[in-house]
Amino acid sequence: MDAALSPVAAPTVPAPIMPFDAARFQSTVAFYERYRTPYPAELIASVARHLGLRYADRVLDLGCGPGPLALAFARLGLEVTAMDPEPTMLEAVRAGAAAAGVVITTVEGSSYDLPGALPRFRMVTMGRSFHWMDRPATLAGLDRMIEPDGAVVLMGDRALWAAPDYRPMLEELGERYAAERAAERRLRRSSAWAPHEAVLLASPFADVERLARIVRTERSAEDIVGLALSRSGTSPAVLGDQLDAFTDELRARLESLAPDGRFEEVTEISAVVARRPGG
Repeated sequence: MDAALSPVAAPTVPAPIMPFDAARFQSTVAFYERYRTPYPAELIASVARHLGLRYADRVLDLGCGPGPLALAFARLGLEVTAMDPEPTMLEAVRAGAAAAGVVITTVEGSSYDLPGALPRFRMVTMGRSFHWMDRPATLAGLDRMIEPDGAVVLMGDRALWAAPDYRPMLEELGERYAAERAAERRLRRSSAWAPHEAVLLASPFADVERLARIVRTERSAEDIVGLALSRSGTSPAVLGDQLDAFTDELRARLESLAPDGRFEEVTEISAVVARRPGG
């Protein structure tokens, strides 16, 4: 039997689903592009080498946002399709592609629209987006879209250390100014929420490994304000008429933490590579 058409295993891990909101990141585009931690070029190249990607292999960047992954893989000569439910994110992808001199096909839609009229792909990437999907159902759909020797690649980052550590304060402000979205964050940190790796192991893509780079970065107070506004839980749209109060308090408390306005971080940026066993 063709591996790409193999039966999908029933999930054996808890997999609650986040509410779908196509406009969740609508007000974050400019902040997301500028303030999110970038994916190192070395990690992108490592993924391509590890999977043996070849010129013009087809790649789908699902939940692409403003397209940092789509652009990175298009620069390697891959045939990239970028898919997102937010039109302003896709506008940013097209602008980035034009500036970089690469071609990227953009498709408005989400994991709930798969497969649509899309072709098969050698690789499907998701950068900080998989948790917004029905994860088992998405992997079941991708099993019918990814070539037999292809892969799912989940990319993201996690802070390992920060000095001064502004993160608890930022979480506290999020709880006060955007309580409903804070409940979503608590769910993802609870025992009810299985990590992505466990969901992958219960899917057709059960050969799972991790590639990673550890980087040291420095942020200013304004960088941290921008980072907060790039997140769905404290986006300008969610904060609404409390936006100024939130940013004013955040700036004041950051100044209290670091009067010189400098914050250092060590971050792990990773690619979780999942293939079919024996594929």
